[in-house]
Amino acid sequence: MEIAVLKDDKDGFLLELKGETKSFANLIREELWNDSNVLEAAAIKEHPYNTHPKIFVKMKGKSDPKKALKEAAKRVQGKLKELDAEFKRHLK
Repeated sequence: MEIAVLKDDKDGFLLELKGETKSFANLIREELWNDSNVLEAAAIKEHPYNTHPKIFVKMKGKSDPKKALKEAAKRVQGKLKELDAEFKRHLK
């Protein structure tokens, strides 16, 4: 996966996830909403054949969207580890 920052200003932070699907972007977007400092979070896919999914984040006050994204990714990683453990336990 390659990440490209498309916008980073007072109006929001927009990044593009090259090589990923909108499902992955939606997973991160959903987890961003668990951060109380997130004002807006969206997964964007303009056209299924021409573009890569994007994630838009707008924060309250001076909160850092990069930090919010990193923390959301860590929480998703933890949930996936839990899911993997449950699969291993139940699908022997």
